[in-house]
Amino acid sequence: MNMIKYIILNILLATSLIFSQSKITGKVVDNSGRPLIGANIMIVGTTTGTATDNSGKFELSQVKLPVTLRVSMVGYKTVERYIDSEKQIVNIKIMLYSSEIETEQVIVSASKYKQKITDLPVSAEVMDAEFISEKNITQLDEALRYVPGVNITLDQISIRGSSGYSRGAGTRVLTAIEGIPIYSGDTGEIIWQIVPVDDIDKIEVIKGAASSLYGSTALGGVVNVVTKETSSSPVTLVRTYGGFYDKPYYSEWDWSDNIRTFNGLTISHSNSFKNVGFSSSFSRIENNSYRQGDWSKRYAGYLKSKIKFSPKSSLTLLGMGISQRRGTFNFWKDSRNALVPPDADQGQIVSSTRVIGGVVFDQEVTSNWKMKVITSYYYNYWKDESESANNSTSSLLRTEVQSENNIGKSTRLISGIELTRGVVQSNIFGNPTSFSLGGYFQSEIELLEQLKLFGGARYDITKLDTLDSFKDFSPKFGLNYKLSDDVILRASFGMGFRAPSLAEAFTSTNTSGISVKPNPNLLPESSNSIELGGKKVFGKFAELDIALFNNDYFDMIEPKIDTDGKVVFENVTRARIQGGELSGKIFIRELDTYLNVGYTFLSTKDLNLNKSLKYRPKHLLYSSLQYSPHPYRIGIDFRYWSRVEEIDNELVDLGLVKDGERRSEVFVVDLRFGVSMFQFNFPANIYFNVNNVFNYNYVEMIGNVSPIRNISLNLELLF
Repeated sequence: MNMIKYIILNILLATSLIFSQSKITGKVVDNSGRPLIGANIMIVGTTTGTATDNSGKFELSQVKLPVTLRVSMVGYKTVERYIDSEKQIVNIKIMLYSSEIETEQVIVSASKYKQKITDLPVSAEVMDAEFISEKNITQLDEALRYVPGVNITLDQISIRGSSGYSRGAGTRVLTAIEGIPIYSGDTGEIIWQIVPVDDIDKIEVIKGAASSLYGSTALGGVVNVVTKETSSSPVTLVRTYGGFYDKPYYSEWDWSDNIRTFNGLTISHSNSFKNVGFSSSFSRIENNSYRQGDWSKRYAGYLKSKIKFSPKSSLTLLGMGISQRRGTFNFWKDSRNALVPPDADQGQIVSSTRVIGGVVFDQEVTSNWKMKVITSYYYNYWKDESESANNSTSSLLRTEVQSENNIGKSTRLISGIELTRGVVQSNIFGNPTSFSLGGYFQSEIELLEQLKLFGGARYDITKLDTLDSFKDFSPKFGLNYKLSDDVILRASFGMGFRAPSLAEAFTSTNTSGISVKPNPNLLPESSNSIELGGKKVFGKFAELDIALFNNDYFDMIEPKIDTDGKVVFENVTRARIQGGELSGKIFIRELDTYLNVGYTFLSTKDLNLNKSLKYRPKHLLYSSLQYSPHPYRIGIDFRYWSRVEEIDNELVDLGLVKDGERRSEVFVVDLRFGVSMFQFNFPANIYFNVNNVFNYNYVEMIGNVSPIRNISLNLELLF
């Protein structure tokens, strides 16, 4: 009998111990909600632990609460989570943030295949998704303003002074998403709003002529957006934000009795079913603006699907589009009414629909040979709803076939052919067509373990409607030499070209009192680009990069006031842009502090007129300081431009832009604060931003005051 009692007592004791223990299950994700594979989870003070699986999930059984979990992964900041619950099954989600400088970042846009950024012969920058989320960035060009060496004049991008401002007619920087260019078929401009910012994984920026691989429009460099991979398990993001503009610095600029607000909502989802993964999102964005008549409202959609036929073969489908209505604000009425347009421009509205579809097929033919086929179609429609009723419908079809070959152990060869066909129907451009055909190759040879040589060229034939066909040859050479494990030297020489856009050649219109006439005699512009640079890496916690560059431009296309007072695009400029760039990054682990600084010096000259080029500041400085005691993130961003020396003085002299000569240097300070609610068992991130903290008044383009102080709150929910 005593033995039976003893057995029963032990059974009851064991049962009570079992039921007093809990099971902890959870998921570890990065800041965008994507699962992290192989993250380590340990119970502090014990040897008990586990790691996340291919879905980022983990499980710890028979755990006696309370406990503290320590979650760690290489390249991410370690997180500790205290868990005290009466539940037998506890489910949590943990978010990790990057914790060091990524000196081994991989980039694809420099040579059209994956390379470490330290192996490149040219300067490059990479911006990750964390910064985009924290800054509440709603369109791509807002993010690019914080890249060293890049400046944005209203909506026109310039890398190291390659561009001034031509009001949407053409671009000298090729911008692409997953290698698919996103310039429109009529004006050749970049429609920034079409890029789904919530689905960006990283932004790659290549500085200097890249026509040897990308052809026309890559005269000044390349921006390539890499989207997030489809998730292996269900991930849903709901992002909503709201904000308002403060009162203008000068009371006489205050034209509205209402608070000028802006807001947005994005819902995105990603998942995989066996060999098919997909990501999709829908957005609604509204901005009532700080300027009269400058409002906008748009809806956007995005879809990405990746089908893996085998480990060596896949098909990626991409689709994105926007539908938008907006008011227009070309220039101010005068400097005393800087946020109000001229009376004649009141009430102007533009509606637009833009859609891009793309297909990317990847095939690993052999272990040394890969093939890629990229096909895209860009439909673009816009209409001015004012009395002029200007409108344009354009289609741009593009196909590229690319081959990557490894020849032996030391040589890699990239080659390809690209075909583009454009059709336009418009009352201001006419009904022109465009056609281009290009073939290219580039070879990378590893002569020594420390030395890599690059060489390649591209040949293009371009035909713009009635204009004579253009033929261009663009070679490029470069080297990358590792002087030691932490010192890398690089050098490159390249030639670039850009064919005129259909808008530059055929525009005939009148807007805001400015008449534009066509020029059927336009020629392509070309350039020679030289860069010498070096990078010093200090472990995982600091790096310093320096570059010197010289760019010569020939037959540069610029808008000019003709003798009849009309604007015409002409090959007027033989130009030279020289300068230097210095950038550095420091991560102080003990203080959870990250510092990023970039300075660019530009000496620009119109060699025909012996004066500076328009809208190019001589000095550009960007710096960012971030303090990240988990789960908080506090940051300050600073941008500086020196006062531009040359503007469109003709527009001022003719009285088309009153007080247009008024401009100053640019000092902009932004503050941001974020908190990860995952630490408190709530799957959300909250970000608070104050942009232009000191309400500093400045213009990027004459007669256009840039955004005044604005405040926003951004909430991200992850499921």
